[in-house]
Amino acid sequence: MFITRFSRLGAHAIKNLIKDPCLTPRTSYFPVVHNQCLVALRHQLYSSTAAKVDSEDENEKNEKINVTFVDKDGEEMNIKVPLGMSMLEAAHENEIELEGACEGSLACSTCHVIVMDMGQYNKLPDPTDEENDMLDLAFGLTETSRLGCQIIAKPELEGLRLALPSATRNFAVDGYKPKPH
Repeated sequence: MFITRFSRLGAHAIKNLIKDPCLTPRTSYFPVVHNQCLVALRHQLYSSTAAKVDSEDENEKNEKINVTFVDKDGEEMNIKVPLGMSMLEAAHENEIELEGACEGSLACSTCHVIVMDMGQYNKLPDPTDEENDMLDLAFGLTETSRLGCQIIAKPELEGLRLALPSATRNFAVDGYKPKPH
């Protein structure tokens, strides 16, 4: 996984890092955790969130799609999600109670969502084997279940409606509301 991610992002990240004003001859050689330039590079290389590789897509940062989250009580929350952002990240930014205990690393099923429209579900890429393995652990699995960390906002998903299941399979006590890191 590291080799693949590095080959995709490595050259781009290093090119941007070289242009970075942080890298001057005065830059101290502290470990990565103390050097802010290297922290950003490390986050870009190891992050499991959707990353923008091409600078040509700058205008996509401004484009957003409408997404509706429906909670377990039937209350609807309409939000605008920037293209390239996962539904898990969008939920956290808008204080929607979608847990995501593994922070989008595809290691749990706590960001399980249910796509409410079969037409929209069919527009999503097929789930990977890793996602299917995690979905097998999800509470209230349905035919249109997906992990929120794996649904990335694209123009064709305009008007996406996602239902939050009534519970998750996590060790937290009922009523506990975790805060994203």
